[in-house]
Amino acid sequence: MKESIVAYIGSRTTPERGTGTGISSYSISDGRWTLLHETPAVNPGYLAIDPVHKVLHAAHGDQDYLTSYRMLGDGKLDELGRQPTMGTNPAHIVLDPSCKYVLVANHTSGSVVSLPILSDGSLGPVTGQLKFTGIPGPHRTDQNGSKPHQVFFSPAGDYFLVPDKGLDTVFTCRLNPETGGIDPAGSIHLREFSGPRHGIFHPHLATAYVVNELNSTITVLDCGNPENLLAIQILPTTEDTDTRDSRAAAAALSSDGRFLYASNRSGAGDKTLGGPGEDTIAVYAVKGDGTLSPTAWIKTGGIRPRFITLSPDGETLYAANEKSGTIQAFDLDAQAGTSGPGRQVTEKSSPVCIVFG
Repeated sequence: MKESIVAYIGSRTTPERGTGTGISSYSISDGRWTLLHETPAVNPGYLAIDPVHKVLHAAHGDQDYLTSYRMLGDGKLDELGRQPTMGTNPAHIVLDPSCKYVLVANHTSGSVVSLPILSDGSLGPVTGQLKFTGIPGPHRTDQNGSKPHQVFFSPAGDYFLVPDKGLDTVFTCRLNPETGGIDPAGSIHLREFSGPRHGIFHPHLATAYVVNELNSTITVLDCGNPENLLAIQILPTTEDTDTRDSRAAAAALSSDGRFLYASNRSGAGDKTLGGPGEDTIAVYAVKGDGTLSPTAWIKTGGIRPRFITLSPDGETLYAANEKSGTIQAFDLDAQAGTSGPGRQVTEKSSPVCIVFG
């Protein structure tokens, strides 16, 4: 019997976004999910855990602040405080590799900011801010200006990338570990109308994979020179027989770096219902040079998987089906990437993020 772990699920809660309750904690033991506690919160769309201080940080979608919570042993959360993000709609947060700062992508206001982690694990006021500028892409409503959607650090932690959906650009940035300042270090403009959204680095290669929301593709980047990124491959995330409107969402990489996963959300934007039918996750084999070869598309057992992630042991892929309100689990296979159909592990209204702690 494996030792039980705790999962935290963030959900959409406002009437125009979803019907969730906030942050839900679950105990996972032998594949079974048991609800522990519900913490009310407004649109906790992205979560990040500080393993040093045992603190969970939540970004509140469509709002302008973060909330920090002490993680208690029974899955309960004790609020430590809130901090403004100096921008609107914080869509993604991440700790820097030293666990000294939390970085935030303010999606609607076009900036990335850093907040220092204090001695008790709570956050101090913003210490660094970088606003992005450029020529918006051609989408009439989703590309009316800069819309950074994520911050993800290189394996060595010496720089990070920011996919900007509004500018069709991926920015290279550096964090000053002493002051928390953020400096631009380069950029690459992707195909127009791509809408870069989320990305992930290969653990051993100088390669990054960026999921493009608007045209449902994935771009492979050569990161040998972080200041001068090179696009070396572009592949679709949907099958050629899938004729629905679709937007790509999230990426995950197997712990050995051999398989990449990218989720697809049917429908033309967040406010659409999605469907008909189940959505998919694209599975790619990673070649020795970091490029990709598609191997399969697996059904998610639901509609609009906004978020996917691996279990801490790397043996299970989880998909949060936002519109159908389910969490689906897929067993991973070292040879084929996945093994058989998924299974539903729990129901949860409007789930959009899962973290383990």
